[in-house]
Amino acid sequence: MEQDIQAQVRNYYGTALQTSQDLQTNACCTDDIPAAHKRVLAELEDEVLAKYYGCGVCIPSAVNGLTVLDLGSGSGRDAYLLSNLVGEAGRVIGVDMTEEQLAVARRHVEAHTARFGYQRPNVEFRHGYIEDLAAAGLDDNSVDLVVSNCVLNLSTDKAATYREIFRVLRPGGELFIADVFADRRVPEALRHDPVLYGECLSGALYIEDFRRLLRELGIRDYRLTARRQLSIGNAEMERKVGHIKFYSLTVRAFKLDLEDQCEDYGQVATYLGTMPDEPHGFTLDDHHFFETGRPVLVCGNTADMLSQTRFGAHFRLDGDKSRHFGLFPCGPAVSSAASSGETTGRCC
Repeated sequence: MEQDIQAQVRNYYGTALQTSQDLQTNACCTDDIPAAHKRVLAELEDEVLAKYYGCGVCIPSAVNGLTVLDLGSGSGRDAYLLSNLVGEAGRVIGVDMTEEQLAVARRHVEAHTARFGYQRPNVEFRHGYIEDLAAAGLDDNSVDLVVSNCVLNLSTDKAATYREIFRVLRPGGELFIADVFADRRVPEALRHDPVLYGECLSGALYIEDFRRLLRELGIRDYRLTARRQLSIGNAEMERKVGHIKFYSLTVRAFKLDLEDQCEDYGQVATYLGTMPDEPHGFTLDDHHFFETGRPVLVCGNTADMLSQTRFGAHFRLDGDKSRHFGLFPCGPAVSSAASSGETTGRCC
């Protein structure tokens, strides 16, 4: 069955969809694009933009010089955006299983390289499956950042996909994705509907199963940065899915040994205002905004996210974990928020 679904997805994105105008729902649309991204997108080739099927903004801050892996890179829209943002010293690897999409992305490498003023390309596109990144030549601990825009829901083996993601990430590296999730488990019968699956709906993970999957991989704390409920906008498909609610969520998770609760060690973080395009403040997640120069009391996990990753150069952290003060007063966990439709990360 998994091979049948993969074939359906390849056909949907390789043949059935010619541009984003052919989509039958509003799942694959992107709002609130940062101004810095819009400036770069204006330089991209029209064909690359026309075949974009993302559902959010999946590019985090401070990516200059990073090695980035884009899973399900499609026509290359986000990969080329990242190519500009990581700079000539950085590197972007796009992986996709659809040859038609890869052909679009590959034929514009030279044009974008010249447009960005690079001496040589810093982006490449590989054919492969996100469930088996080793076959696509991705080694252990080889990338700094993994991004994916409305693609991981299409995976036929999500446990294998997330296992591969954290295998290839370096310690302190980050997963930053925009993807579709559901407020309950989607019935198995709906997975066989090629349009529902291709439109990024019936393959969506139940948000609690996503939390459990990350926990099994040793990722005890992830953070939500954006949330949008999907209205679908197609009467026939709304009838099929019934009362299932779908959300476009932007999620970040770090390859760090974190605790499964927010613990208080009296640590304080101060943002230095040094990230590109963010001189006045930095947003870590849906309720951690750091105004430049203002000290903020943080839990131990947040302190590690800010000090043991690439963000360490942009923060001053005061205090350590030598003294414990109990649980840190944070926002609701996923399980307590799901009934109201408000979804946060496991911790903070």
